Amino acid sequence: MVDNHADDNGKFGLAVAQVGGIQPSESKAEVVERLTRLLRDAAAQGADFVVFPELTLTTFFPRYWVDDNSDMDAHYETSMPNDEVAPLFTAGHDLGVGFYLGYAELTPTGHRYNSSVTVDKGGAITGKYRKIHLPGHDDNRAALRSQHLEKKYFEVGDLGFGVFPTDGLNIGMALCNDRRWPEVYRALSLQGADLVVLGYNTPMDVPGWQEEPHAKMATHLLSLQAGAYQNSVWVAAAAKSGFEDGVYMIGGSAIVAPTGEIVAKAMTDGDEVVVAQIDLDMARPFRESVFDFAAHRRPEHYNILVERTGRGEPIPLPEGALD
Repeated sequence: MVDNHADDNGKFGLAVAQVGGIQPSESKAEVVERLTRLLRDAAAQGADFVVFPELTLTTFFPRYWVDDNSDMDAHYETSMPNDEVAPLFTAGHDLGVGFYLGYAELTPTGHRYNSSVTVDKGGAITGKYRKIHLPGHDDNRAALRSQHLEKKYFEVGDLGFGVFPTDGLNIGMALCNDRRWPEVYRALSLQGADLVVLGYNTPMDVPGWQEEPHAKMATHLLSLQAGAYQNSVWVAAAAKSGFEDGVYMIGGSAIVAPTGEIVAKAMTDGDEVVVAQIDLDMARPFRESVFDFAAHRRPEHYNILVERTGRGEPIPLPEGALD
C-alpha cells in the first residue's frame, strides 16, 4: 500500500469527485460503483484524499413530500460502512486513498441526520459530522415543482463542528449550506484545521430564494473563497450536480487555497474528478501574520455573535463615550 501522508514538503494530493445527477431508479449498489470508479480515477491522478458530495448515495430525496417520514427510510443508512457501501471502503483501503462521504443517517434511536464521515487510507472512519445549518422548509408546499424539505427529514446536528486527524492532516467537515456561514470556518480553524471539506446539493431553484442564474455559482464560490482566505485553510467542495429527476443542481466542485484563489474547478455538471497537488505550507505565512489569531483576535468584543440569533437593534455606546 502506498503511504499517502503529506510529504516532507507539505504536498498532498487532494481531489473533489463531482457526481452527476442520481436518478430515483438507481440503486445504491449502482451509485457505489460510480463512486468507486471516481475514487480509482482520482488515485490514478495522484490523489491521497477524495471529497464526495452531500447525500451521495441516493437522489436528493428532500425534494419530495411524504406524510410519514418513515416512507423514506430506504434513503437512510443505519450503519456506516454497511454491506452496500463496503466496496467503496475496500477500494479506498486497497488504493491507499482516504475520502469524505456524505449520506443520510438513521440512528438506532430513530434520529435522522444529514451526515458525513472522514475515512483514512486504511479504510477506517476517523470522524463524523451532522449538518447544523439546515435550509428549506418543513411544510408541504405542493404547488412547487420541487420542494426543499431538509427541515422535515433531518434534525439539527448534535456533534458540533469537529476537526479530525486523518492521514497526517487535521480535516474539518461541513455540509452544503454550512459553507455560507462564516462561523463554520472559524470554528474549524480555531481547532487547527488544515483542510475544510464539504459536499453539497444546490438546486438552481430554491423556494423563497430568487437569484439570477449566474449568481448561484458566484455566491457558492465566494463562500468557499472567503472561508479559505479569512481562516488560512484549504477548502475542498464536491457537488452532486446536473439534472436529477428533472431538477437541475449546480456543479462548480472546487479546491480553494488559503489565498482565497481557486486552484482547481470542475468544468462539467456530470461525474468528474478534479485533482490538485496542494501545498499545506502555503497557509503558514497567513497564520503567522495577518491571520495570526492568537495575536490579533479580540473575542471579548464578539459577544453579540453568540448572544443573538437574528437581526436586532444596534448596541448603544457606554454612557459618556461621546463626551
